[in-house]
Amino acid sequence: MLFDLDGTLIDSVYQHVLAWREALEAEGIDIPVWSIHRKIGMSGGLFVRALLRETGTSLGQDAVERLQTAHGLAFQRYAAGVRPLPGSLALLQRLTEQQVPWAIATSGRRQTAGPTLEMLGVPAEVPVITRDMVRRAKPDPDLFLAAAEALGLAIEDCLVVGDSVWDLLAARRARALGIGLLTGGYGREELERAGAFRVYEDPADLLQHLDEVGLRDGE
Repeated sequence: MLFDLDGTLIDSVYQHVLAWREALEAEGIDIPVWSIHRKIGMSGGLFVRALLRETGTSLGQDAVERLQTAHGLAFQRYAAGVRPLPGSLALLQRLTEQQVPWAIATSGRRQTAGPTLEMLGVPAEVPVITRDMVRRAKPDPDLFLAAAEALGLAIEDCLVVGDSVWDLLAARRARALGIGLLTGGYGREELERAGAFRVYEDPADLLQHLDEVGLRDGE
């Protein structure tokens, strides 16, 4: 089972939205919060390009790098309000107990992801694939492909769990089955159209329905 991090295991989507708004405003770019939210889950570079395309704004590479740095710094200030989503810890513990291999694949960079990984108590032996470890991030499949490889599994044998359409598009492109969670603010139909074969409220709901995705006690 391959997990996205922000919005899937950690309740951090809206902190990222506010951090991006702050970074964009520092560059004189005014974008509605809802538009920022719709792109959370993309890699930082793709996220910036998509927003600039919408507004018709042009920025040089230096400004794009400033935006990403400013977002990271702003997110650190909002991070005190970040918490694991309901059921995250119990779900990961259950998978470990059932000897189901799992990994994390996040569009965030290792520096940003580090504190949240500690919050989840991710064991050192669990593979964590971050943006700075692959060529392209979501909706490209690289993160999930690298996570499956780190587990020594074929991607076709993996389930991808994510909260955004970008997670599920990446899962589909990787040829993995996708499971959607409603914890990122996307609707059930949006997640299903992006490729989710099952959609659950949150990690706690998924934990209660592991048998529906082919994971049962004793197997």
